[in-house]
Parts: sequence; structure tokens; C-alpha cells
Amino acid sequence: MLRLNKPLCIIDLEATGLQITTDRIVQIAMLRIEINGERHTFNEIVNPEIEIPKEISEIHGISTAMASQARTFKELGPEIINFIGTADMVGYNSNKFDIPLLAEELLRCEIEFDLSDRKFIDVQNIFHKMEQRTLAAAVQFYCNKSLEGAHDALNDVLATWDVFEAQLNRYDSLKKDITYLAEFSRAQANEMVDFGGRLARNDQGEVVYNFGKHKNKTISEVSQVEPGYYGWMLEADFPLHTKDCLRKEMESIKARRKQEPMSTESLEDKLHALKNKFNNR
Repeated sequence: MLRLNKPLCIIDLEATGLQITTDRIVQIAMLRIEINGERHTFNEIVNPEIEIPKEISEIHGISTAMASQARTFKELGPEIINFIGTADMVGYNSNKFDIPLLAEELLRCEIEFDLSDRKFIDVQNIFHKMEQRTLAAAVQFYCNKSLEGAHDALNDVLATWDVFEAQLNRYDSLKKDITYLAEFSRAQANEMVDFGGRLARNDQGEVVYNFGKHKNKTISEVSQVEPGYYGWMLEADFPLHTKDCLRKEMESIKARRKQEPMSTESLEDKLHALKNKFNNR
């Protein structure tokens, strides 16, 4: 039904909370669909190494005592990236939560893993564009059954895959193509550069800030009118992946500027400044 050029990995995370920069994963479950249709599952409780708030434990059923017996994310990391491999990724609200949180944990543990060369399909965005509902309603609407065991990561993974398959069957307008579905399921009009959505790419392909007072302005433009803004972002409480993308873009900008020929006006300004410096000695 789907045209797969490489495997597909459906992912769901449970965590200590909803803050990408400060909360930690407590359960990770994945369903990997091979090109030939073969399926594999991965399901692990994770020791977050911090306290799980009682109200959060009541939602997903994982207590601090339970998680403390499990391996840490750093210990599980190599198995996680090996399981995902080169697969494209699918999830429910995954573009805003699961993928950014996974990227944050990987960067925090200094685990090398390239998340850039793959497609990300957010089933929630497809659902909201088509029906404007929630996951439990999606299961009822598309699959004509109730969602059992909600907020258990593996149950949610299996439910997400059921809904995704039902969406593909229901809507003839949805192309059975990963690239198309990744594009269709993006919530933002602009192409996101980082998983946190703080940086985007405009129609000219330039990286721009996607929030705040400099929204839609290019990184290059802002670096000239307010050079301290870049440093502020690196020091502020933004996701590590956002900072990493911003740092790489700034390095690219600096490299391009070094290669640009200096204008006559710029040369004259520099000579004038040197003359003034010499005359004032």
C-alpha cells in the first residue's frame, strides 16, 4: 500500500513532562516496518535519572521507583539508533514532541545520530487537517474501536499505525508516498530547520528565525543588525538541536562571507579607518 524505499519506524515516547529541554524520556516504543512488510518492535522503560512527578506517573503508569530499575537513555542509546537505522519516522504529534525530545536526549548524551536525512510523518497533523480530532477519537473514527491502554507507549504506537493505515485507505487524495506524506503532515507552511520549529527556511531557501521579534528575518540579516541575538539564543533555554542547527548555519554564513569579494566601498572604509588610526597615534 505504501511505496517504501527504506524502512519506516513508528515511534512514541512517554516522559517526565512536556518540556523538551528539561524533561526526560521514561519509555520508548517503536514499530519498524521493513520494505518487505516484516515488522519488529522495540519497547523499553528508561531511567530518566530525575524524579517523575506523581501527576505524570498517574497518566502513563510509570513511577520513579519503577523507572529507577531500568537502564538510562545513554545505556540504551546505541540500541535505539541501531533499531531505527536509516528508517523514515512516523508518530502522533511526533514533529512537536517525540522527535525533538529524542534529538535532545541523543545530543545530551553525545550520541552521534543523523536525523536530517530522513522523512518525518506526523499522523496527528494529517488527522487534524482531515478531521480535527484527537488520538482516541481517531481510533474510534478510523478503526471503529476504542483506544485501550492509552498513554502506554507501545499501545499508542500500535494505535498510531492502525490510524495511519486507515487514513491511507480512507482518503484517495493521500498519495501512498513517504515524501508526499511527510510534506502533507507538516504543521507549518515553512520548512522547519530544527525540530523545535525555532528556525525555518523561507521560499528562497534561506534560514530564518521562526519566532519572536525577528520572525521571518534571515540569520544573516539579524547577525548584522543585532549580533548579540545569536549569542543570546545559544545561552538561553532552547533545545540543544535548535542551538546546534543555529551554530551550523552561522558557521556557513561566516564561510560564505569570507569567500565573497570585498566591495570597493568596503576597501575604502577600511583604508580610511587605518589612516585615522595612524594619524591619531
